[in-house]
Amino acid sequence: MRQLIIAERVCLTGHILAKAFGLAGILLVIPHAEKLFSYGEVGETAIQVSMADGGVIDIILGTIAVSIFAFRTLGWRTWLGFMIPAVLISVSSELLGTSTGFPFGYYSYLNGLGYKIAGLVPFTIPLSWFYVGLSAYLVARAGLGVAKNPTVLRQVAAVALGAILFTCWDFALEPAMSQTSLPFWYWEQPGAFFGTPYQNYVGWFGTSALFMTVAAFIWRNNPVKLERSQLNVPMIVYLSNFAFAAGLSLGSGYLIPVSLGFFGGVIPAILLWWKAVNAEETPAITAAPIQVAAK
Repeated sequence: MRQLIIAERVCLTGHILAKAFGLAGILLVIPHAEKLFSYGEVGETAIQVSMADGGVIDIILGTIAVSIFAFRTLGWRTWLGFMIPAVLISVSSELLGTSTGFPFGYYSYLNGLGYKIAGLVPFTIPLSWFYVGLSAYLVARAGLGVAKNPTVLRQVAAVALGAILFTCWDFALEPAMSQTSLPFWYWEQPGAFFGTPYQNYVGWFGTSALFMTVAAFIWRNNPVKLERSQLNVPMIVYLSNFAFAAGLSLGSGYLIPVSLGFFGGVIPAILLWWKAVNAEETPAITAAPIQVAAK
């Protein structure tokens, strides 16, 4: 178990560092590429290291870190009970979207995120749906206390809230990935919301809510209760991925989408995490036994 924890921490640290390195590369390296090329081989190496397959490495490390976390804290059945539906449903939505425009709108992926499934969707995309989606869903479940009181209402609320947190990540992600100096996809029919169709966010919410619902059904006989310290990993994953997207979008002047994602996703996630942590720390209050005096 200790080896798994070490591997998880190494991958999670690498995931965060890869994001920071990628953010610096896109914001600082690409705008000054000509200047760097003037340094000859050193400059070319700097650009290649900064850009080549950076997104692929980042997503793979995040997937491994969250997979190890889920395996050791939730068990392999529970981990796969989320991962398999998340990957299959998200890749199906992405293939449908890139082929027909439903449910996200008409868009196409460029290079930079690895091998494309059916020549349309990079294999890393469904992986990112999995590990960010699981992080958002676990935070929502913990904050709503589903493990302690698994009513149908709480289950539905956890799915809805988890899907909202996940979709709010895309508010910051979308301008950064489709309209900056190094886009990873482009909209064939740009939308009214800073170049993104409103339909895209409905598609994100619907797709994530669908695989979270399937996971909730699979998990129905498992309380899926995390200890206080274990909630830190989902929060770190969610916040670091949002920070990367927000940094890219803010660097290009997209303040409003980032603000919507921050107030709709980051703040609720922190409040849910805080509520779950405090619930763990608050001792249960039990009634003192009533003493009956003998006559």
